Amino acid sequence: MSNLLYLIAVVLIISWLLGVFVYSAGSLIHLLLVIALIAIILRLIKGKGV
Repeated sequence: MSNLLYLIAVVLIISWLLGVFVYSAGSLIHLLLVIALIAIILRLIKGKGV
């Protein structure tokens, strides 16, 4: 489960970077960044053992 969470976070960050440089989608891009950061923080809090 934690690997999936990490994968989703990485995909969201990549999507955000592409969106910033390629598209101009407004607040949707920043929402993706916030979701990715939350996923990374949750992974760091839970650790690899969970």
